[in-house]
Amino acid sequence: MPTVGVNRDLLFRALGRTYTDEEFDELCFEFGLELDEITSEKELISKEQGDSKASGASDVILYKIDVPANRYDLLCLEGLVRGLQVFKNKLDAPRYTRVSPVSGQPQRLIITKETAAVRPHAVAAVLRNITFTQERYDSFIELQEKLHQNICRKRSLVAIGTHDLDTISGPFTYTAKPPGDICFKPLNQTKEYTATQLMSLYKSDSHLKHYLHIIEDKPVYPIIYDSNGIVLSMPPIINGDHTKITLKTKNVFIECTATDLTKAKIVLDMMVTMFSQYCSKPFTVEEAEVVCPDGRICTYPELAYRKERLSSEFINHKVGINESTENIAQLLTRMCLLSRATGVGDEIEVEIPPTRSDVIHACDIMEDAAIAYGFNNITRTTPRTYTVANQFPLNKLTELLRQDLAAAGFTEALNFALCSQEDIGDKLGKKISETRAVHISNPKTAEFQVARTTLLPGLLKTIAANRKMPLPLKLFEISDVVLKDDTKDVGARNSRRFCAVYYNKSPGFEVIHGLLDRAMQLLEVKSARGDGYHIQAADDSTFFPGRCAEVFVHGKSVGRLGVLHPDVINRFELTMPCSALEIDIEPFLGHTAETLLTHDVPMQEVVRHKFPTLHEPPQALVSHPASTKTIFGDMSTSVGLKALNDFLADKSYIEGFAASQADTAVFDAIPSAPSSNLCHLMRWYNHIQSFLRERPSLPLAKGQFVLPSTPPPSSNANDNDDDFDLFGSDDEEESEEAARIKEQRLAEYAAKKSKKPALIAKSSILLDVKPWDDETDMAKLEECVRSVTMDGLLWGQSKLVPVGYGIKKLQIGCVVEDDKVGTDLLEEAITAFEEYVQSVDVAAFNKI
Repeated sequence: MPTVGVNRDLLFRALGRTYTDEEFDELCFEFGLELDEITSEKELISKEQGDSKASGASDVILYKIDVPANRYDLLCLEGLVRGLQVFKNKLDAPRYTRVSPVSGQPQRLIITKETAAVRPHAVAAVLRNITFTQERYDSFIELQEKLHQNICRKRSLVAIGTHDLDTISGPFTYTAKPPGDICFKPLNQTKEYTATQLMSLYKSDSHLKHYLHIIEDKPVYPIIYDSNGIVLSMPPIINGDHTKITLKTKNVFIECTATDLTKAKIVLDMMVTMFSQYCSKPFTVEEAEVVCPDGRICTYPELAYRKERLSSEFINHKVGINESTENIAQLLTRMCLLSRATGVGDEIEVEIPPTRSDVIHACDIMEDAAIAYGFNNITRTTPRTYTVANQFPLNKLTELLRQDLAAAGFTEALNFALCSQEDIGDKLGKKISETRAVHISNPKTAEFQVARTTLLPGLLKTIAANRKMPLPLKLFEISDVVLKDDTKDVGARNSRRFCAVYYNKSPGFEVIHGLLDRAMQLLEVKSARGDGYHIQAADDSTFFPGRCAEVFVHGKSVGRLGVLHPDVINRFELTMPCSALEIDIEPFLGHTAETLLTHDVPMQEVVRHKFPTLHEPPQALVSHPASTKTIFGDMSTSVGLKALNDFLADKSYIEGFAASQADTAVFDAIPSAPSSNLCHLMRWYNHIQSFLRERPSLPLAKGQFVLPSTPPPSSNANDNDDDFDLFGSDDEEESEEAARIKEQRLAEYAAKKSKKPALIAKSSILLDVKPWDDETDMAKLEECVRSVTMDGLLWGQSKLVPVGYGIKKLQIGCVVEDDKVGTDLLEEAITAFEEYVQSVDVAAFNKI
């Protein structure tokens, strides 16, 4: 969620009253926002840069407010105050109007056909006779930056340019030229630069360097001129210094260039609606004309109002309230959605203003009604139907296979679902166009360009990152790949695959073949043509010629296995032979894997299966046996209950990893529900209680956990001569004392066993740390990286890997404890060294 920082005093002055921090926090919650932090500029700088840097900073209190990501109208003080005032019924929602210039023709922006190669769309508008103060100016600039980071996707979709209209003259021309032909003085600079020089200049600029990649590889750069040849801006990088806005600016020309016209219209509407209140005639915006390359003339801003109709019954039903049509219309009006009852049944007509581009469906209107009503005011209700949860069959099959494949001596790896085009294309000896891969339209890094179509590259990269581990390396992964599918409404589908690799001095084809046989045995598929499975020779560029086979199950191909081609091995920086197997496991389910996960159980099913009612205590369904003695101690005593609680501290069940008869036996031995201070026992008790109706179907216990209350009777009970025990004790009290000691020792053993240290989950991570350029001191960069210390982090070996143009990246390994250190934490700590580090990527990730 975006965070908006506002001056508390300015906010309260605009709202017309003063709130305590608690009152304003409550107001934000009622309006669907969150007061995230109360701080000051000085406190922020002190926290980020140290007390010495914060010495001259302001002590003015700032409110950091989290707003929903799609509420662009709340990203500045003006929109936030306007929304809160309307919500509190202190102000009517303003009506935004587009007007023609008082004299002369509208300002005109002409788009040439050359822009089609870079940013083909543009929109424009004018804020006439606006009055700026320092606070308004700061808010104006900050809104631009918030929109750039949010809906504009860091200027890649839309770039906003604002100019002092009195310093330039129209019509304006939006065109594109080679970078060497563009020359102007950029904002806050003292001399002119060509576009090529600007790209070099801003590579070291902490703010603008993040936008250079948008156009730097294009043959032409977008540029906007006025009628006298003065450069307004070179979007999306920088404006010209000639047209910069000051506090004295009275007329503002706003242009938005874009690759997405819809987003551009929304951004322009937000800019002009938020600040048109400072014009001499509030909430009016002067129109501008945009001439398209095909000759069409479009007038902006659109400031379009649209109307939607929906029923109050829909809102009442979805929200869980019971309000009249008139009341719901009033609730929506408080959310800046002017509404009225039409009088036709329970129909409501809702007018959506240009500031509410987030409203695209009836459910969005329903959500606003719920916010205005107050979520805390909605009455809690119990669902009228039971839903029966069940594990997704495909996931259940996956879990079963994982356990048995691990038992077969293979180690499971978990890799990223995204990879580079090279990983599934060239490296495997295939053409990327033939892989049916789903491409990411705006990948953040070269490592995450497409969704993987095979699990093999991930396992090979994991082996490459662990080459120094003892041989053989045997890895497997069961996870999803993504394939294009025109029959799906999203154009793609997931497919669950099983992949295994064997890496050693010899290829080990027989090992992989044996693993296939074991997998088929587990899946209960016999080795036979037709009804079972078989393999036959196949050709595949990924595998060595004559060493590849296709796997057929019930006559259909499900995958391939074989010895990898030497070229494939070399491309993944491996040096030894490797065999691999990859098959699709969904066909073994016998039905589609896209079955619905949940379903409603009709009320007749509730009656048929006799679900317990609220008045029927579950304990009454089972009769407890007389014995309360277990191997943990007597469950009728606090000592025995505490021993069992300690035993369950790191366990979910008495025996194994699923509920069994052992759990129900110990459950029956407990006379009554344990007290809340025995938290582990209470958790287990409540969980096992939910299994009482499935008791007969639970697996049998492998051991005896409940002891008989009295010794079993002798088989020769009627023979008085045989009743005499030569080795027994005549003292009955001594026998009871021995039993008590035995119980105590068993309880101590169970408690001691439960306190064994748990295994610490660790991972091996290989990081790619990229410098800014070839002049970066790599020794200093590595020193900075290794200076990052955390509990559970151990740095390993490193090396410099050439990237290109004389630039080398630092490849460094580390071992982390999963519970203490995450990859996000590592990346954040390393990228803090901004002087040396450009970016950090995870090259390999492996559980150890």
